[in-house]
Amino acid sequence: MMRVVQPEGAGAAIEGGVIIHIYVTKILTISSRLDYSSSPATDADSDATTQVRKRDVVLQFGGGLPAGASVRVVQLDNAFPLGSCINGEVIRIPAFADFFTAHFDWAVFQNELKWSWTEPRRGQLSYAGADRLLDFCDRAGKPARGHCIFWAVDGDVQQWVRDVGGDRGQLAAAVGARLGGLLGRYAGRFPHLDVNNEMLHGRFFRDRLGDGAAARMFGEAARLDPAAALFVNDYNVECGGGDPRATPEKYVELIRGLRRGGARVGGVGLQGHVTHPVGEVICGALDTLAAATGLPVWITELDVCEPDDALRADDLEVVLREAFAHPAVEGVVLWGFMEGHMWRPDAALVHQDGTVNDAGRRFLDLRREWISDARGRGDDDGQFKFRGFHGTYVAQVATTAGKVLKAFTVDKGDAGTRLSCWT
Repeated sequence: MMRVVQPEGAGAAIEGGVIIHIYVTKILTISSRLDYSSSPATDADSDATTQVRKRDVVLQFGGGLPAGASVRVVQLDNAFPLGSCINGEVIRIPAFADFFTAHFDWAVFQNELKWSWTEPRRGQLSYAGADRLLDFCDRAGKPARGHCIFWAVDGDVQQWVRDVGGDRGQLAAAVGARLGGLLGRYAGRFPHLDVNNEMLHGRFFRDRLGDGAAARMFGEAARLDPAAALFVNDYNVECGGGDPRATPEKYVELIRGLRRGGARVGGVGLQGHVTHPVGEVICGALDTLAAATGLPVWITELDVCEPDDALRADDLEVVLREAFAHPAVEGVVLWGFMEGHMWRPDAALVHQDGTVNDAGRRFLDLRREWISDARGRGDDDGQFKFRGFHGTYVAQVATTAGKVLKAFTVDKGDAGTRLSCWT
């Protein structure tokens, strides 16, 4: 398979898009395995999605285009990541591993990084499960979210930690050892860390170590792993009214309280365990969180529960389109996708034999829709213009003498950036 590496180089900013300089200095004969046979559906440029996720691009060709030359632009991947939960069992299933590797960009571990998993009994530490999953992700080229360092809900804290919870000193020591052990081993390996999961629904550590305990966790995590974005992560916030503990406003206040305590909160996690989602409600929650916190939002554990596959497909599309169209959302991670290996059984996209159901087909259709593809000939100024989704691309210039392929990236932003690609 051809591997294209983007050359380095940048120049002054311009107005209105991205200008890519492609200097045609030699003709290369390159066999490509890119499939040019289909053109994905695209939405109208007036749609909110295209305003948030697309950008105008101008390709300029050094020395001009030879007579009769044609240009083909193919997007290799979208900058908006879609991921999935994995665990030690499913990565050994060929159909799961194949679908995951082909169609997802990120991973999150279902259990293997949780404290109750790595130290179920005091002093008996095992990171073997997390190490195996990290190795799998490394081989697949997929980054992984770190879920989670602590869990705030009493019922999700392992027994030995609950047993020492009455002794403030012992609990504080155990918390410190957990941070030091986990991040001493994995600092730099997880771009995101969920620090203290579900604080809207539990206060185990704050009730025993004081209201500042969570902020101190964030502070120590930032010291031990300064490159990681430190997340809050909770459920029902995006659902609208069904859970009085988990409104967008209460989530905002939680984040403000952490910041007042000195926490470097780096992102907002919305779990996304939803049933019958309403787009306007999701959008309203995203608007509130974005406006009040200024933080990036990820949907971190999406599963859409509906027994009927066709209705599940519709509901999944509602959530994915709202996320993709919102400027604050930087990624979506599903809480699994294969039948028989889901936390909620009526949320699968793929049957156990690897074939997709209606929801899976809708997911793949959306992935294809969010990939740009353009072709044509240059204008009188030797330029080729198109509007494309953020991500990495290859431009192909074809003449009677052969073909040249050039890689480039369309980044986020309103003002353009001048990039140079050299042969």
